[in-house]
Amino acid sequence: MTPVTEPLDPAVAVNDYDSFAEEYAAENENSLLNAYIERPAMLDLAGDVSGRRILDAGCGSGALTARLRERGAIVTGIDASAGMLAVARRRLGDDADLRVADLREPLPFGDDEFDDVIASLVLHYLEDWGPTLAELRRLIKPGGRLIASVNHPFVEWLSEDPRPVYRDTTSYTDLWTFGGKQYPLTFWRRPLHAMTGAFTDAGFRLSVISEPKTAPDAPEPFNGISFMCFVVEVPRSAA
Repeated sequence: MTPVTEPLDPAVAVNDYDSFAEEYAAENENSLLNAYIERPAMLDLAGDVSGRRILDAGCGSGALTARLRERGAIVTGIDASAGMLAVARRRLGDDADLRVADLREPLPFGDDEFDDVIASLVLHYLEDWGPTLAELRRLIKPGGRLIASVNHPFVEWLSEDPRPVYRDTTSYTDLWTFGGKQYPLTFWRRPLHAMTGAFTDAGFRLSVISEPKTAPDAPEPFNGISFMCFVVEVPRSAA
């Protein structure tokens, strides 16, 4: 998936995953960045998940949900796109716990309901992480984890001309090509200190910050900057 800098058609909805769910799922399944960098990194960070209750927040077409279930986790998947969840249900079966839910709104779960939350490449769609992180923390048991991945904060700063101001939190929209058609996606870039600050402000404790490498079985090498991953924990007791 390569962004293309072109004028955007104002009649085309931005971040409308329902309009390209099938095409996106096909691309995501085996792409270098998703299948050989981000997804293996998230699974490594999750570690032994057997028996753990996990919320896959922004589960998309269910690729990560499937891998977590194979490892013995009890997974609930949520996504704002009903189209993406339809693809996920075909993959996971009718018994899969999949629900339409928007991470910018209160979520339909009780306090301390999950051992872990996985947020794979979803937070960078949000302008304000604060309310979302506070809500996710509410759902995680004491001692549980939020495992999140985002676009690396240096990606656009190093590649764009002129460079954006690194310390600012700003949005940008690119055209992405799926199935031979182009669709606009809007992301929010923010510096690393804004990311870590948002986690700690929400009451999480930073455990791991990583920059994943390409998996050894990748079909081609990739030495560029791609993603940043975090593991943050809910303290077992108030400190």
